[in-house]
Amino acid sequence: MENTIKIKKPNHRKEEIKAAQRKTAKPLLYIGIVSIVMLFAGLTSAYVVRADNGNWLVFNLPDIAIISTAIIVTSSLTMLVAQRAIKKNNYKLTTIGLALTLALGLAFFYTQVEAWKQLTAQGIYFVGKYSNAAGSFLYFIALIHMFHMIGGLIALGTSLTKTLLKKYSSADYLGIELTAIYWHFLDLLWVYLFLFLYFYR
Repeated sequence: MENTIKIKKPNHRKEEIKAAQRKTAKPLLYIGIVSIVMLFAGLTSAYVVRADNGNWLVFNLPDIAIISTAIIVTSSLTMLVAQRAIKKNNYKLTTIGLALTLALGLAFFYTQVEAWKQLTAQGIYFVGKYSNAAGSFLYFIALIHMFHMIGGLIALGTSLTKTLLKKYSSADYLGIELTAIYWHFLDLLWVYLFLFLYFYR
């Protein structure tokens, strides 16, 4: 009886699937980003048109909105730290960068909620008897941005977890790269919205 040795063949199919996923991941993300840009372009255009029609309440943004902006801009810097660190297989610095970005993202979320509370205290409401189109537009635009922020926070949490498990390396860090692209986009989007809402009233 001859002894036969089974040689495990490499799973080429699985490798092909992974390669295809890597190839399509960025284009799909960019398509999603373009759709979000179009959404906010439409919202800010509608804001301008409605403001020019009269019955528009002029009010100042809460000072905490400036703090929100500083926080999210800083979070992009910590995200850059994580991006550069993983390219050098520096897991400690990558973890720190992602953890700080996640913490700053949560801090941004908190300051946004506080800003809404301050607006309500000023008599600026989203809906209801005492609401005005100006306040309603502001809340709606901010809420839509926050909705997309939740997706960014989930992506950050996932990237951080995979980094702790050492699922990434200098040769394969697509997950972190995609998270970074989306996060930087959210940062730029908020800066645009803040400047728009601050100067156009």
